[in-house]
Amino acid sequence: MADVLTSPVDGHDRDGFHQNSFPLERAATNSPAIAPEVATNPSQGPSPEVLKQVNDVLSSEIGITTLLNRLKASIATSKASRSEFASFLKKRASLEESNAQGLKKVSRATQHSLRQPDHRQGSFSSAYDDIVQIHERMSENGSQFASSLLKMHDELVELVNSSEQSRKTWKTTGLSAEHKVAELEQTMRKSKAKYDSLSDEYDKIKTGEKQTGKVFNAFKNKSAAQQEEDLLKKVQNADQTYKSHVQTLQTEKHHLETSTRPEAVRALQDLIKDIDAGLSLQLQQYALLSEKLLLSNGLSVSPIPAPGADPSSVRSLRNAVLSIDNERDLNDYISAQSSKVPHVPGDVKYERNPVLGPGPSHAREPSNQGSINKAPLQSHPPQSSAGPPPPSGPPSKTNTGLNPINPPMGHPASLGKNPTNFTPTGPPNPPSFPPSHNRTFSQTDYGSNSGVQTSSGHPPPAYTPGSPVGPPQLGALPFQSSQAAAAQHERQGSHTSAGLKSASPGPIQTTSAPPKPVFGVHLSRLYERDGLAVPLVVHQCIQAADLYGLGVEGIYRQSGSLVHVQKLKHMFDTDSQNPALDFRNPENFYHDVNSVTGLLKQFLRDLPDPLLTSEHHDSFVAAAKHDDDVARRDSMHAIINSLPDPNYATLRALSLHLYRVMDNAHVNRMNSHNLAVIFGPTIMGTDPSNAIADAGWQIKVVDTILQNTYDIFDED
Repeated sequence: MADVLTSPVDGHDRDGFHQNSFPLERAATNSPAIAPEVATNPSQGPSPEVLKQVNDVLSSEIGITTLLNRLKASIATSKASRSEFASFLKKRASLEESNAQGLKKVSRATQHSLRQPDHRQGSFSSAYDDIVQIHERMSENGSQFASSLLKMHDELVELVNSSEQSRKTWKTTGLSAEHKVAELEQTMRKSKAKYDSLSDEYDKIKTGEKQTGKVFNAFKNKSAAQQEEDLLKKVQNADQTYKSHVQTLQTEKHHLETSTRPEAVRALQDLIKDIDAGLSLQLQQYALLSEKLLLSNGLSVSPIPAPGADPSSVRSLRNAVLSIDNERDLNDYISAQSSKVPHVPGDVKYERNPVLGPGPSHAREPSNQGSINKAPLQSHPPQSSAGPPPPSGPPSKTNTGLNPINPPMGHPASLGKNPTNFTPTGPPNPPSFPPSHNRTFSQTDYGSNSGVQTSSGHPPPAYTPGSPVGPPQLGALPFQSSQAAAAQHERQGSHTSAGLKSASPGPIQTTSAPPKPVFGVHLSRLYERDGLAVPLVVHQCIQAADLYGLGVEGIYRQSGSLVHVQKLKHMFDTDSQNPALDFRNPENFYHDVNSVTGLLKQFLRDLPDPLLTSEHHDSFVAAAKHDDDVARRDSMHAIINSLPDPNYATLRALSLHLYRVMDNAHVNRMNSHNLAVIFGPTIMGTDPSNAIADAGWQIKVVDTILQNTYDIFDED
């Protein structure tokens, strides 16, 4: 116990709480708020008057009795503490041990279950391993805390037992000496009384007074001289007895006052101080251990790296959760299945049975996959790209803006020199259609898009009934594989105005970067390119949320479909002017307003420079630390006014929209604080080095802006 009080203070010991064992011997060193109270006595010394009274009592014959009574009271208190506080320590230790073992057991069981092959792996599995390790450290802290409580219980019981035994010993030693002196004093008084009585009788005989009583009745038959002589002998004997009793009493009393009593007093005082200090120390140690447990658990959940160490070397619980990358896990899982992709068989061809005789060369039914026998194409040579279009229909798509395809090296023909004879319905401008009809090279989308009408009501392109060539014979092109033929059929069935890429045998190549991307582009670059202060994607998302999302519970907190968000993002990056991106029509965002809000948050997160800019990040955090609401609002207002024009306009539109969301908080349950929790790191950015420290201030910044929207921005 003394080690707890005298351990040197080590300011760096806190850094190891979450990794090391539970060092109870250093409990006081890690609690500067409590350790001074343990090591120092807050009470002042007694006054001289009190000291004199204490010395008078202790030096008197009641000193030992007084201290014995006081020691008895301390032992009684300790016994009560032993039966109550010690019982509390034992029960608390049992609860902590049970909780620690249960926490460790359930953590390991869950970890073992999630490591099964049929469960999700990747960043989620790695993050959960870190979470389990954190909980195991917390369970170890609990086990060490329980062990320390049991040790305290045993020490308290031992202290009470030893104090009680010592009290009995000193009670026997001290009181026996006191009793012996008291008995000698009583004997001395009796002998003195007898001596005084005989002296009085002898004096009366000498003076001749007539005496009566037992003594004189014994001398009835004796003469006066004989009586006087006998009485004198008795007086002399009584004098010797009285004198010896006085000497014995003086010797024992001197020994008691100079040796036995002070020794007993000191011993009893030490016992009282020991038991009182021991009980107080156990209480103080319990307070220190409780604080240590909480600190250790806190540093296990959110560790503080040592000076000069890599912050990423030790992950906190929050960092472990934030490290989960759902999109990467999905892509890794899908890419791992690439070896299981089945071999694509050759084109399905119609073979006429010879018993029916040869059929006409042009009587071919179009295949659902867009691949036809080569014979019909060979019977109709390719037309020149400079020739007039067929008279049976409007101009082909080659004349409406599609770039001719340059054939690969070694192939004799190109798709641009063989205009297909079909009549597309709808204008050549970018039509309105669901994202599933957008240009894509996904093998799955080829079949799913054929035969589906667009959202604007236009049917897919139909073949011209009177065409002498019939349906386009894409399967007959010598430089196209079956996959390229399917992709060409997909392009015929869609209403896109983008140029076609050259087709070649083998796997289809992915498209290059979009010419006018929207996501991941600086707001200033979007403003220079598009001439819109508020990006179109932000305007469309806010418009959809205002129309269809203000009454949705948990708007912006609920996650939309990741597939829908990615499709909408691809459409904005490909052609942001596409009429299918008019979100006033809920069909264009799959009747899922949460996907729209997810798209808006994705756009803000992908900005290379956050909406509130990295330059002003520290200024916003400093402004959020103002305690006065007006000063905080005015400071942020000044910083917002200094933002670049696109950032200011976008922030204004977003803030006015979120204020409308707040007005419907009684329905959607999204007040300013809930929205600030979501948009704080989204519009201010996240820096892993100070993400935890700034998280609360980021929320405060956005909360202040939303609460003072109409003080900072004009509604018009």
